[in-house]
Amino acid sequence: MIHSLFLVNSAGDIFLEKHWKSVISRSVCDYFFEAQAKAGDAENVPPVIRTPHHYLINIYREKIFFVSVIQTEVPPLFVIEFLHRVAETFQDYFGECSESVVKDNVVIVYELLEEMLDNGFPLATESNILKELIKPPTILRSMVNTITGSSNVGEMLPSGQLSTIPWRRAGVKYTNNEAYFDVIEEIDAIIDKSGATVCAEIQGVIDACVKLTGMPDLTLSFMNPRLLDDVSFHPCVRFKRWESERVLSFIPPDGNFRLMSYHVSAQNLVAIPIYVKQNISFFESGSSGRLDITVGPKQTMGKPVEGLVVTVHMPRAVLSVNLTATQGTQKYDPVTKVLVWDIGKLNQQKLPNLKGGLSLQSGAPKPEENPSLNIDLKIQQLAISGLKVNRLDMYGEKYKPFKGVKYITKAGKFQVRT
Repeated sequence: MIHSLFLVNSAGDIFLEKHWKSVISRSVCDYFFEAQAKAGDAENVPPVIRTPHHYLINIYREKIFFVSVIQTEVPPLFVIEFLHRVAETFQDYFGECSESVVKDNVVIVYELLEEMLDNGFPLATESNILKELIKPPTILRSMVNTITGSSNVGEMLPSGQLSTIPWRRAGVKYTNNEAYFDVIEEIDAIIDKSGATVCAEIQGVIDACVKLTGMPDLTLSFMNPRLLDDVSFHPCVRFKRWESERVLSFIPPDGNFRLMSYHVSAQNLVAIPIYVKQNISFFESGSSGRLDITVGPKQTMGKPVEGLVVTVHMPRAVLSVNLTATQGTQKYDPVTKVLVWDIGKLNQQKLPNLKGGLSLQSGAPKPEENPSLNIDLKIQQLAISGLKVNRLDMYGEKYKPFKGVKYITKAGKFQVRT
């Protein structure tokens, strides 16, 4: 299926390549670089690129392009899902998935890729299986391997490799049995100048950290499961029971994993947690302008807004800014023309305000359009969609009662048009 894999950084340099069937020249990536140049933004690169003799299927994660080379027609989503598994495995093993980390652990990276694909077809993609095959890197293990000349590859077949439950190791034991679930939702919304919502939708995931003895069988139910649309599950979830009862029934992997992801469409009411009053104007002379932005919370939320960051992509004619912020810090990059206002935790008593003057290039024409505002934020203990967990039942061992779920709301693409 997959013949080769190239890792490309944001500068367009190939810093790692892996071939499974036959060596394919790096020149095949020229088609990818051409598509990248046309797209401009890294996130706008087409996921599937057709060449005279190959298909290039790619994803973009942590400023790295994972570019796979395919010679026959295969379902693109199948390849894309595998590439995401590779990135998540690097994240699990090394703590982050970045170019420097991959280069520092290049031996383990090649060992992982060798086990994850067999002759180009997925073989072992579960973290539990891989960690029995290839030990995660530690300082002590690296020193021992250097002295003895041994490797991280295990000598025995993983206990779950031939099991009907390959995602869970056999014989798991814990002194304290724990299970944590995080419901994380991200708002993607566009708001016009008057504050009305043009469009809005919610992408959500449920991340779990399960440390239970034996072979537990869990059942998770929701108070309002009909909210969820376009759901995607971990392989451990029994899909037929979800279809019939809207209940998640599963034998969980050991440790951290993503239980499910879902989408809440704009047909449902999406409550925007903040409001923005902005006035960005450029004078007719074209040499200067004014900026005035105020951000405030909506009283209906009832939860503090944290990690609030306002990003403004200024027109090319803006050379510098002279702004004053009542809260947080602001920074303008004259090269990228990006203004970043890091507010932090939103103060409800005194609303944060940013205002001041803009200096434009001499003789430059007045910008035709005002820039839009991108807003990032975080709200703890709140699911903006209204999704609520009803109960969690655990079967198999004498586990302690389940205590609760942590809810987090983020806004990664919250855009305000001026």
